[in-house]
This record gives sequence, C-alpha cells and structure tokens, in this order.
Amino acid sequence: MSWKDFFYFSKGERLAIGLLLLIISLSLLIQLIRGYDRGGKETALYPVTIYSPNAPQLPPHVTTLPPAKNLPAKPLESTFSRSSTEKKIPENSYRTNKYPVGTVVELNTADTTILKRVPGIGSVFANRIVRYRNLLGGFYCVEQLGEVYGIDADRYEALKDWFCVNPERVRMLPVNLLPLDSLLRHPYIDYPQARVIKQLVRQKGRLTGWNNLQLLEEFTENDRKRMLPYLSFE
Repeated sequence: MSWKDFFYFSKGERLAIGLLLLIISLSLLIQLIRGYDRGGKETALYPVTIYSPNAPQLPPHVTTLPPAKNLPAKPLESTFSRSSTEKKIPENSYRTNKYPVGTVVELNTADTTILKRVPGIGSVFANRIVRYRNLLGGFYCVEQLGEVYGIDADRYEALKDWFCVNPERVRMLPVNLLPLDSLLRHPYIDYPQARVIKQLVRQKGRLTGWNNLQLLEEFTENDRKRMLPYLSFE
C-alpha cells in the first residue's frame, strides 16, 4: 500500500472536510472581530459612580476617581441614605407624658397609668403605691405616701404637692366580724394586737369603740392615730 492511499478521500469525504474547515475558519474570524471590538473597552466593565453632583464627569472608560485634592470639599453623600418614606421616631415617644406643674392627683382613685404621669414616679413606685393602698384600704392623708417602700423623705417632699386624698374612700375594717388572719393583713396591726382584739370580742361579744383598746399595753397613742381611721366597731 502506497502513502498516497492514506490521503485518498472520496468525493463525499472531501465535501465534509471542506465544510468543517469553513466552519473552523468562520469561528476564528468571529473571535478575532470580537477581540478587536473589546480592545479599547475592557476597562469600562466596572463604571465608576460619582457620589457628588459637583464632581467632574469622568470618561466612561476611567476606573479611578481623581486624586483626593481635586474632589470638592463638601462631604459626599452616602449611597445608602435613609429612605424618604421612613419616619423618624420622636425622642420623647418612649417617655410617659408627664403632668404639668400644678396638677393634683387624688391618691385613692389613681391607677398605675395616672401615677406614672406624675414626675418622679415610674412603673416601680406606681405599683408599690397601689399595692400599699390596697393593703391599707386606702389613704386617709397624703403623709402616708411616705410609708411606701423606697419613698424617703426627699422623694416624699418632691411628691406630696402632686396629691390630695379623699378620706371617704378609705375601706373600714369591721373588727367585730373579721377573723384573726384578716386583721393581720393590715399594715398597722401586728399579731399581738390582732390576738387581743379577737380575745376582747369573744369576751364582750363586740367592741363598741377605741375606748375598749386604749388602755391595753398593746396599743399606743401613735397606734390610735394610725388605726382609728380604719377601724369600724359596728
């Protein structure tokens, strides 16, 4: 077999080879044309954003800003600015709206929401005042506010002018009817006092007034002043 036999192609094979060479040539030509078109524009793939309207406009192919000394002195605006539709929350929106000076609050009917509007009273003191008021059965004078835990002399002086008291709202203790444990719940009555009250009720059938207690050693003159507004002998 001669070497010419290796390079012998039939008419169909020559046609196919010619078509393949044509396709390869066209592909190379297209790649060359695209490479030529991109030659002067490759650096423009990442255009620069100008952050100031006063800055000079750069050609589209420039990828760096001018030196810092050529930039305007005015601070550049951030590209991530707050949305114009976003509302700014007022600084005092998180604070309780306090009463103006001269307001007077009735201490026996004010709930925690009203108490917190008094300057100097927050959630803690408002809750303490209400709890102590419930234990007492109501306040009969503003001075009792100083008995609330945490309200010292200075704080009381700052608060007293904001309050008044309606003593008719005080809840009385029917000493002839209440059991021992109910008497002990009152902040002004201790165990010896509650016990002697119940002993006298059993002995006498019922107490008629403070005169039944005032001579007993368990009760002092100060006890009389504090307890008398709360004791009912009916």
